[in-house]
Amino acid sequence: MSAPTPLSRKAEALLERVGLSYDHLLGIRFAVNVFIATTIVWFTLKLLSDSNPIWAIASMVAASDPVLVEARRLFRSRLVNVLVGCAVGLCLLLVGGHSDWTIPFALAVTVLISSYVVRVKTMWRQAPITAAIVIAAGISRSSTLGGLQHGLHKVGEVLFGCLVGLLVSWLMSKVWLVQPPAKEVEAT
Repeated sequence: MSAPTPLSRKAEALLERVGLSYDHLLGIRFAVNVFIATTIVWFTLKLLSDSNPIWAIASMVAASDPVLVEARRLFRSRLVNVLVGCAVGLCLLLVGGHSDWTIPFALAVTVLISSYVVRVKTMWRQAPITAAIVIAAGISRSSTLGGLQHGLHKVGEVLFGCLVGLLVSWLMSKVWLVQPPAKEVEAT
């Protein structure tokens, strides 16, 4: 683990004077991470004329963490499960077409693949969520190709949000390292 920066020491000293705990410090750091990452995602996607960046923002929040090791784990798990959901969603969109049964079937298949084949339990719910995003985007379009393009666009938003969440967590760990108190480190 690297040494705290002057900013980290000042923040921890201020919070100690105010009487806030390590958990409070993590909460404040998480709020700063989310503020910065939301700003990046929102304005980047607005600049690219994306009218609804909600999936990117939700993914960014889910992949962010004030503790870098946890942010990396969440990012990896989310990425694996997004790819599973995307693959199943695209395959079933191609095979199932615009049937009302495509979404329930795809979600069940995705859960089974995620649970029994891939087995990355952290963020495993992301796989069926992604499949639903892809298929719903595909079904809402009048053509299969248009649906596939829209579905892939939404998955791209999810991946972009995850990446921004991880990068901001990494950057903030360099600028403002949050370390547990010595007594918590000794207990583990």
